[in-house]
Amino acid sequence: MEQPPALVDRARRMRIFATSLLVVMAGVYFLARHFLGAHPAWGYVLAFAEAGMVGGMADWFAVTALFRHPLGLPIPHTAIIPENKDRIADTMATFLREYFLTPQVVARRLHNMNLAEATGRFLVDPGRSGENRLRTGAASLIGDVLQSLDPEQLGGMVKRGLRTQLERLEVAPLLGQLLTAAIADKRHLPLIEGLIRWAGLTLEDNEDLLREMIHTRANAILRWTGLDERLANAILDGLYKLLAETLVDPDHPLRRKVEEGLETLANDLLHSPDMQARVERMKLEILANPAMGRWIDGIWERTRAAMLRATRDPDTALSGQLRQSLAELGTALQTDARLQVHINRFARRTLVGIVTRYGDQIVRLVSETVKRWDAQTVTDRIEGAVGRDLQFIRINGTLVGGLVGVAIHAVDVLL
Repeated sequence: MEQPPALVDRARRMRIFATSLLVVMAGVYFLARHFLGAHPAWGYVLAFAEAGMVGGMADWFAVTALFRHPLGLPIPHTAIIPENKDRIADTMATFLREYFLTPQVVARRLHNMNLAEATGRFLVDPGRSGENRLRTGAASLIGDVLQSLDPEQLGGMVKRGLRTQLERLEVAPLLGQLLTAAIADKRHLPLIEGLIRWAGLTLEDNEDLLREMIHTRANAILRWTGLDERLANAILDGLYKLLAETLVDPDHPLRRKVEEGLETLANDLLHSPDMQARVERMKLEILANPAMGRWIDGIWERTRAAMLRATRDPDTALSGQLRQSLAELGTALQTDARLQVHINRFARRTLVGIVTRYGDQIVRLVSETVKRWDAQTVTDRIEGAVGRDLQFIRINGTLVGGLVGVAIHAVDVLL
């Protein structure tokens, strides 16, 4: 991830300006020495230039020593950032963990924040200038983080978390509740009718196979008299009639048997330890299947790719029907006080829970990511971020040093 060109250019311009000021001080120094005897004022100019050069050189050395060896000389305690990259990464991670990613800090920061209303306001009008810049900046930051973090390690953490949640999920009671609710609301009827129609179509597609089975199993007398064909027709006609009657008669005994079976299954899923244990074993077998692992991998890769596309082009990601739906959700979040209370409480609990469970893993990920960067990359990024301010230190050092030199010279003259 490269530094923004504008940021690099501003830092470079300030470095040139600070160096030029130091060169100007050297020129003034030699000029003042040349005219030192012409007037007493030249003594003050000389003192200002001389002290300014000393201050500027000292601050140049100090600033340069942060990022590299001054003049390429291996002077002790210089090139501080590249030489201590790993320690800086650990310190950053520790600072983040102790002062930001603690449940108390997160809960306190979120206590007076109406996240639901703020989210609703953004969803209703995401194009407002201030929030648009905020959205663009946040999207860019998230995209940079997603690209800079190790995809394998981050993906592994996400996939382990997803697998852990699936393993903890009690599937049998959940299925039992869903099936019970579906039966109570009569939503199982379309399923039964669909099964009946499927059975009829399957029977129709396999008529020849059924006739062949009946013909094969019939004895020689039936085949000699042709009764096997009549038997096959009778069986098939009876099955078609049974399926048709079951489909049109809501009180048909066969339909009722299917409904009783579903009710028994729902009850067993909710209350039978044996059924729950069988469902749990099936769930664990599915999770242990390599195909399930590939499916989870695919979910993560598609999610990461979609997040990157959304962060690189947030306007496209929030367009069309999706934007309208989000605007309707935003209106509800702004106007429904009870919904705000539930959303804010859920957000606080969720974020505090994430910090409690995964805070150490998050800071470890930050630390290991910085450690994997080469020293030059770390140096360039830090220097690009704060280099402009550091050049002001050089400028201030040159000017303040010059003023101190003038003060010392004035004291010397007066005494």
